[in-house]
Amino acid sequence: MMIKYILVLIFSTSILQAQDRPYATTSDVQVGDVFEIGKPKTNTYKHIDFPRENFIIKRGGIANYKHQEGKLVVITAIKEKKDGSTQVKIKRKDSGRFFGSHTLVSADFKKALTSGELRAR
Repeated sequence: MMIKYILVLIFSTSILQAQDRPYATTSDVQVGDVFEIGKPKTNTYKHIDFPRENFIIKRGGIANYKHQEGKLVVITAIKEKKDGSTQVKIKRKDSGRFFGSHTLVSADFKKALTSGELRAR
């Protein structure tokens, strides 16, 4: 009989602790924050999901990745993935298009910051 009470007590405390966990990753960045696109360590951007060259050309754009360096971008959406990473959607602050063809691009926020592809402004 006493074991039932102990199990109920353990179960209820675990539920209360699960509800108290803060989601720190989504508070690190907010919609409307401004960042600058930095220079990638390699020839291509690894953590900012720019489209491949053939998709840019098919939509009438110019596939010049070096031209994107230094552009100011605004966070438009934030999504926390199941693996714990934070996926953000970014658009150019001057309302232009990336490569002349794409308005929105997604990025892995934390990895892009640590690699220098996104810089705080």
